[in-house]
Amino acid sequence: MSAESMATGHDEHFLRGLRRRFSTWRGQRPFWAGLFTMLGGVPIAYFPYADVRLGNLTIAMATTAGAGSLIIGVLLVTLGLTMWFHALVRVFAGVAAIILALVSLPVANIGGFVFGFLFAMIGGALSIAWMPGEPLPPTAEGTPAEDRAVPEAAALPAESSIEPGEWGAPVPATSDTPETTTETNGGRKSAG
Repeated sequence: MSAESMATGHDEHFLRGLRRRFSTWRGQRPFWAGLFTMLGGVPIAYFPYADVRLGNLTIAMATTAGAGSLIIGVLLVTLGLTMWFHALVRVFAGVAAIILALVSLPVANIGGFVFGFLFAMIGGALSIAWMPGEPLPPTAEGTPAEDRAVPEAAALPAESSIEPGEWGAPVPATSDTPETTTETNGGRKSAG
């Protein structure tokens, strides 16, 4: 790479492009749901096999539920990856993450000392709640989509199924219309 290309900011442009592509990828899937679910699986799987050393004292959390904790943790990490790479099954993955988080409370050292439980519950809930966004319509160059005004003809339906004078339709004002209208008569048609 030459000194001229570094001075003109070609690397900055490359990094900006990577950031834009990552942002687009992240917006098309329940990214935070997958991240929280994976973060929930790590402490659930790790703590039963960890040894904490305090000076000469070794604290081991090995229990008979070590295999169950490992299975729950690996399944939560797998569900988080599924949320990222197969967004169509996000509701199933979210429900499964919530169920595994609840099962981890009695099986896996109080759900990875509550940290794993909370992360997995939040990730599952975010996965269930996530919906894909509507794509923006193509715009003319130089005109942002947010600044364009919607034409009035596009905002109104072409034909109205409500005939004038029907319930809920505006009553046309004519010279023979009595003083009492549908607005002042509580929505009822007046006799006359």
